[in-house]
Amino acid sequence: MRIRGFALAAVVAASLALTPAHGDSTTDWLQWGGAGRNFMPSATGLAASWPAGGPKKLWSRPLGEGHSSILVEGGRLYTMYRPLGMLSAVRRSQDETVAALDAATGRTIWEFTYPSPTEGLDFSQGAGPHSTPLVAGNRLYATSTRKELFALDKATGKPLWSHDFIREYGSASPGRGYACSPLLYKGMVIVSVGGLGQGMAAFDQHTGALVWKAGDFEVSPASPIMIDVDGQAQLIAFAGDRVAGIDPMTGRVLWHVPHKTDWGLNISTPVWSASDHLLFVSSAYNTGSRAIELHQAGGRTSVAEKWFSSRMRVHIGTIIRLGDYIYASSGDFGPSFLTALDVKSGKLVWQDRSFARAQLLYADNKLIILDEDGNLGLATVSPQGLKVLSRASVLSNISWTPPTLSGTTLYARDRKNIAAFSLGS
Repeated sequence: MRIRGFALAAVVAASLALTPAHGDSTTDWLQWGGAGRNFMPSATGLAASWPAGGPKKLWSRPLGEGHSSILVEGGRLYTMYRPLGMLSAVRRSQDETVAALDAATGRTIWEFTYPSPTEGLDFSQGAGPHSTPLVAGNRLYATSTRKELFALDKATGKPLWSHDFIREYGSASPGRGYACSPLLYKGMVIVSVGGLGQGMAAFDQHTGALVWKAGDFEVSPASPIMIDVDGQAQLIAFAGDRVAGIDPMTGRVLWHVPHKTDWGLNISTPVWSASDHLLFVSSAYNTGSRAIELHQAGGRTSVAEKWFSSRMRVHIGTIIRLGDYIYASSGDFGPSFLTALDVKSGKLVWQDRSFARAQLLYADNKLIILDEDGNLGLATVSPQGLKVLSRASVLSNISWTPPTLSGTTLYARDRKNIAAFSLGS
């Protein structure tokens, strides 16, 4: 393991928070999906449209392979990548890197590089790392392609503790590469592990000690979320063959509903709405979408499947819920269309072919769209349809990573480069 880059003169003396500090919610993006883990930042002041050439590019630089999204805090960016070199076209790098960058320039502040051999991995759909780190207090938590969890000093990148899920817990080979992004809850870092009795696990954020492991289900690429069901906190795991609700303090499985896909590839992040108690999950790979109604009383959860539909299949994209409608890019390996679905009934409302398979953010009453071909779009969206306000080609390689919006600055990456754009009015 190696740490390199620009060392700071002093380590930030910040106390460890029990939950990710939201700070200025319009600029901080401390975990997968942002503050609400729902890709809906509270930013305002976005331009109503862009010039024909697209939004102003503030900077760009080479980065590397991988699909890790970009965190923002206090003028810094944090992400992960697999280095590109002169021989990478012949043989991929056998290392991965967690990096801190200057948000204003993209300059490297520090890097933590660790061995990550590609032997036994299936990178036919793109190399890892696939997971997004987590910022909490003065630490950064990151999970590697090969199922390792690292706790790093946020100021310097120095490793503080780590776990190897394969070596320590007998977890299965990561196949296409581990993708779960860690979640913080009441002083615990929660991640998937995989295997009997350890579908999910929680580690003490200070010491790295195992707090609990539980659940007889296999790992999927999806990242967990926390929800509140009638006053009861529940950890939602979108596992390889089911969706499950878990007591986040003990790991006890409270309920589960089957949701089986080919090869266990449940990838997209579930969406919860407390207003109508509906949990929405969606997958490609010959499956589809379902809405599950959850209620809780006396410590027991009642579970009712409201509907299932194979007509909306969210593959790798983010999902936005606005009112009673779900918006996402739907499709397997063929064409993927932006799709609107009535979450109450499961009925498709419309489909739009303006963009290829896409990642979505929603802010300032606008939809920000980044498709896999590197096209960036700004649009308004409603049950009546999609209205594209602006569109520009901004990235030149395959882009499967959701962009990050910090204030009016958008950070985006593809499989080679990272760039910043001003979306302000």
